[in-house]
Amino acid sequence: MAASYVVTLALSIYFPLLLLIAWKRWRRGRSPRHVVVVVLGDVGRSPRMQYHALALARRGFSVTLLGFCNSKPHHELLQNDRIRIVPLTELQRFAVGPSILQYGIKVVFQAVHLLWKLMCREPATYIFLQNPPGLPAIAVCWFVGCLCGSKLVIDWHNYGYSVMGLVHGPNHYIVLLAKWYEKLCGRLSHLNLCVTNEMREDLAENWGIKAVTVYDKPASFFKETPLDLQHRLFMKLGRTYSAFRASSEPLDPATERSTFTEQDAGSGMVTRLHGRPALLVSSTSWTEFEQLILNGESFPSLVCVITGKGPLKEHYSRLIDQKRFQHIQVCTPWLEAEDYPLLLGSADLGVCLHKSSSGLDLPMKVVDMFGCCLPVCAVNFRCLHELVKHEENGLVFKDSEELAAQLQMLLSKFPDPSGKLNQFRKNLQESEQLCWDENWKQNVLPLLMDT
Repeated sequence: MAASYVVTLALSIYFPLLLLIAWKRWRRGRSPRHVVVVVLGDVGRSPRMQYHALALARRGFSVTLLGFCNSKPHHELLQNDRIRIVPLTELQRFAVGPSILQYGIKVVFQAVHLLWKLMCREPATYIFLQNPPGLPAIAVCWFVGCLCGSKLVIDWHNYGYSVMGLVHGPNHYIVLLAKWYEKLCGRLSHLNLCVTNEMREDLAENWGIKAVTVYDKPASFFKETPLDLQHRLFMKLGRTYSAFRASSEPLDPATERSTFTEQDAGSGMVTRLHGRPALLVSSTSWTEFEQLILNGESFPSLVCVITGKGPLKEHYSRLIDQKRFQHIQVCTPWLEAEDYPLLLGSADLGVCLHKSSSGLDLPMKVVDMFGCCLPVCAVNFRCLHELVKHEENGLVFKDSEELAAQLQMLLSKFPDPSGKLNQFRKNLQESEQLCWDENWKQNVLPLLMDT
C-alpha cells in the first residue's frame, strides 16, 4: 500500500508539471536537426542503438541518447560532441507484495520517469526507440511525439513478450497482456525498422505493421587485428589471465612472449609461435563446455575465451574450475569495450550458442565476428540462414555432438593454411561486406528524408 501511495503521489505532482512543460515545448517548436534515441536498457550493451546515434551524428543531427548507464559505451560515442548521453534511473524490484504488484509499480515508475526525461529535453524531429523492451516505452514515446510533433521510429530487435515468455511461459497472463500491448502500440509509430526479413514478414502478416529490414552490420572498428596489436593485447590480458601467459620463457630475457605470439627484442618484429594453441571465442549465455574435450593426436591445444555477462556466469565458472582439462584452457575475462574488437580480430574461430526467443532475430555477436573475418560455428534456429551461410562463412550445428565434430574437423590440422578454417576466413575477406555506417546511409537515411 505504501508503494502504491508513493506512485499515486508522484503522478499527482509530476503530471501537471509535464502538461506545463509540454505547452511550453509546443509553443517553442521542435529542432529540425535533433533526434532522441531511447533505450530502456543498458546503453553500453545496446550496440545497434549506439550505431544509430553515431550515424545520425555523422549526418549533422544532434543526438540525445537516453538509457541506463550500467556499462561503458564505445569511446567513439563518448567522444562525439553531437551526442549527449542522459542516464535513466533503473528502479530495483520491490521485495514486498505479490509479483504482479511489484511489476506494475516498476512499469508505472519507468513510464513517469521516461516521460519526465523526454519532456525536459529539446523537442526532437524523431524519437528512435529500441524494442524490446517496449513496455512502457512505446506508449510513452508516442505520447511525447503527439505533444511535441516528433515522429516515432521503432527498431524491432525482437518481441518483448517472447522474451518474457522464457521466464513466465507463453500462456501466462502477463505475457499475453504484454503481447496485446506490443501489438497495439507497435502500430502507433511513423516508421518501423527490423533486423530480419522473417521478422518483417511476421510483423506484416500477424501484426499489421509495415517494416523495413535493416540488417545488423559491423561497426568500422570490427576488423582483423594486426599482429603487433594482437601481441599487445595478449600481453595485456596475460597480466591478469594465465591462459594468455607463455608456458615457457624465451632464450633471450628481453624477448616478450605470450601464449600465441613473440616479439623480438632487437627488431621489434612480432611472430606467431610454432605449435601455438587455437584461440576460440564464444559470446554466450553461459552454457557448459564439456563437449569441447576432444581426443586426437593432431588436435591442437585450445584456449577458449568466453565473453559476456549473465546470471549463470558464476555457476558455470565454478563448474569449469572443477574440470581437469588437459588440452583446454577456459578464460572468462572482463574486457574493456575497446579490447573486444581486438580480441575478435585476433581469434581463430567463433562459436555462437544464441537462440532467439522468437526465432526472428539474429545474433549481433556473429555480425561482429564476421566484421573481423572470423569464421563461426553457430547453433541453428529459424532465420539463421539470413546471416550464416553453411559451408561458406561458417558452419551450422543442431546439438553439442555436431558442434564437437565440426570443431574436430576445423581444428584437426590447425593452423594449416589449406584447411577449411582458413577457407572460410578467405571467403569472409573477399565478401566485401558493408560496415554499419554505409549500410545505414543506404537503407535508413533515405527513409528519414522521405518522412
